[in-house]
Amino acid sequence: MQDSVRKKGLVGEIGDLRLASGAVLPRAALAYETLGRLTPDGRNAVLLTHGYTSSHSMAGSSEGPWNALVGPGKPIDTERYFVVSSNMLGSAHGSTAPRSLNPATGRPYGPDFPAITVADIVAAQRALLERLGVRHLAAVAGPSYGGFQAFQWAVDFPDFVDAIVPAVSAPRRPDGHDMDALEARLARDPGWNGGHYYATGGVDATMTDIRVETLRRYGIEADLMARFPDPAARDAEIRRIAGGWARAFDANSLLVLGRALLDFDLTPRFPSIRARVLYALSRTDSVFPPTLAPGVMAALRAAGVRATYVEIDSELGHMASGADAAKWAPALAAFMAEAG
Repeated sequence: MQDSVRKKGLVGEIGDLRLASGAVLPRAALAYETLGRLTPDGRNAVLLTHGYTSSHSMAGSSEGPWNALVGPGKPIDTERYFVVSSNMLGSAHGSTAPRSLNPATGRPYGPDFPAITVADIVAAQRALLERLGVRHLAAVAGPSYGGFQAFQWAVDFPDFVDAIVPAVSAPRRPDGHDMDALEARLARDPGWNGGHYYATGGVDATMTDIRVETLRRYGIEADLMARFPDPAARDAEIRRIAGGWARAFDANSLLVLGRALLDFDLTPRFPSIRARVLYALSRTDSVFPPTLAPGVMAALRAAGVRATYVEIDSELGHMASGADAAKWAPALAAFMAEAG
C-alpha cells in the first residue's frame, strides 16, 4: 500500500523540445508535484492537469482546488495511484515560459517566446513522465484548460492512457476567444513596453481588472456569498484575490496559452480515442454550459468511445468541479474504480 506523501517544488528537465511549429525550445523544464508512490512497473500513475490561469498545486495543500477529489481514500486515491500534477509549458508557475531566461540572450523571452499548441504542452508532459519512470497512465484528469489537455492526451497517445476526466471543459475552444483584443487591452497599460515589461514595473493594474472580470464569469460571487453577504465587502474580496493573482501570473503567459487554443478542436480525431471518458459539466457554468453535453457525447459515442456524462448540480458555475466537489465525487470514484 502506498502512502500519500506529497512532494512539491519539483522541476523536471526535459531537454530540447521540438514544437509543432518546427521550432526548438532549448533546455525546457516543467514544474510539478507528486502524491503517492509509483509502483515498480510504472503503471499506476494519474496525471492532473490544471486550468488556464491556475497552477499545478491541485491537491494536497490548503489552497488545492481538487483537495476533496485527490488524496487517501478519495476518488483519485493516493494510496493506490501515483499522482503527478504538472504545470503547463508556457505557464507562469515554474515551467519554461515567457518570463524564463532565453539561453540565447540571457534575458526573459517575453513576447519572443515561441508559439506553442496544446499538443506541445502534452508532449512536454509525456517527456516529463518518461523521466519519472511512468510507463502508463491510469487516467488524465483536470478542469477547464486541464480538460483540453486530457482530450489531447487521448488523441495523441491513445495507447498510453486508460481513462480521461475532462471537467468543466470541452474538446474545442470556447466561443469569444479573442486574443488580439486581449493583447490590445494589455498594450494600453503604461507599463506594457511591447511586452518587455519585466524590468519596467509590469502590468498589474490591467491584469487585476482582467482577473476580476474572469472570476465573476467563473461564478465567484456565489462562492463568496455566505462569507461576504455585503456587496461592497464581496467586491473588495474579489479585487484582493485578483490582485494576488495578477502579481503572481504573467501577461505574456496569458497570451501564449490563449493563442495555443486558436485552432483547438479535437472532435474530428475522436475515432482515435481508446480511453474511457468521464465528461463532467456544471449546471450553471457560463464558460462551458451543459448544453454542450449532448453534442460532445453523441460525437464520442459515434466514434465508439466508452463515455459517461455527469452534470454537477451546483450554483458555483465554472468553479464547481473543485468548489462543489462533493456533488460529483461519487461519480468520479465509481469511474476510477471501474477504469482501474
